[in-house]
Amino acid sequence: MKQHTEKKMLLIAPVFMGYYEKIIKEAELLGYSVDYVCDAPSNSNISKALGRVNRKLIENSTRRYFKNEVLEKIGGKKYSKVLMVAAMSCSLTPDMIKTIRDMNAKAEFAIYQWDGEDNIPFVRNIHCFFDRIYTFDRKDCEKNEKYAFLPLFYTEKYEKVRNSNTPQKYDCLYVGTAHPKKFKEINEMSAALKDVFKSQMIYHYMPSKLKYLYHKILSPEYQGVKLNNFQYSKLNEDELVELYTVSKCILDAPQKGQMGLTMRTIEALGAGRKLITTNSDIINYDFFRKSNILVYESNVDFNSDFFIHPYEELPKEIYEKYSLRNWLKTVLNHVKED
Repeated sequence: MKQHTEKKMLLIAPVFMGYYEKIIKEAELLGYSVDYVCDAPSNSNISKALGRVNRKLIENSTRRYFKNEVLEKIGGKKYSKVLMVAAMSCSLTPDMIKTIRDMNAKAEFAIYQWDGEDNIPFVRNIHCFFDRIYTFDRKDCEKNEKYAFLPLFYTEKYEKVRNSNTPQKYDCLYVGTAHPKKFKEINEMSAALKDVFKSQMIYHYMPSKLKYLYHKILSPEYQGVKLNNFQYSKLNEDELVELYTVSKCILDAPQKGQMGLTMRTIEALGAGRKLITTNSDIINYDFFRKSNILVYESNVDFNSDFFIHPYEELPKEIYEKYSLRNWLKTVLNHVKED
């Protein structure tokens, strides 16, 4: 009889919206014992802003964090799987990733890029440490065959929204960080829809007033915009899920340099909600239905299938394909053991 051994997994990922906690929970259901390492020394808005301007600005604090916290946590442990979710917040350097790799020579290393490569160019310097490289951006896959294409996922809470009979309050909903391009496009969509979608919930989140001033100076999309056009409190997951529950349609726009479908898009799919997006690449996905999804291109055709027909339920195999569990099995190359 085959002897069972404990499967240990190391997850390196951003704190963002607590998705790492959902990944850990699903990994545990697959039989893994999971250690988590944040991809940056601090989750503060100032630290993240400095890291995005230039990662060298937080390199000293990152090195202290890696030495005093990361190595302290993972030292002496042997992992069978190491998964890194790479996003703009990541501050770990190539030598740090190499150290983790050297400590776990027999482990399978996988990286999932939760942004377009143009937005996270540092990943090019760490690809050599990974056995498998996944991205949510189809454009990057077309440019480089080393990438495996894998869209994002929805979590269990959005499945519950799909099955909810709660009365709906809003015709359309948008909640997201106010990146300049996204901010401009969402406002354009909102204005174009106002005669039909009269009840709208638009929540432009601004991480800090310093970030607002940065965009105000450098971004033409912010001309004429004021501080009170933004919200400075970040909604937690339960608040966001509640808004999805009482909304008929979700508005979406990717940030600059991104072709991959946003988490918002996949969560709308999971919640069984209609979607209006500026991302025209969505027509290439197997879940695209004209009655469910409208691609916004400067004007709105109110006689289209989207406005005439109710939401079209997807086949089970397509719907479940975008679940977190399926995503995790794919990135971990998970094979059920006897």
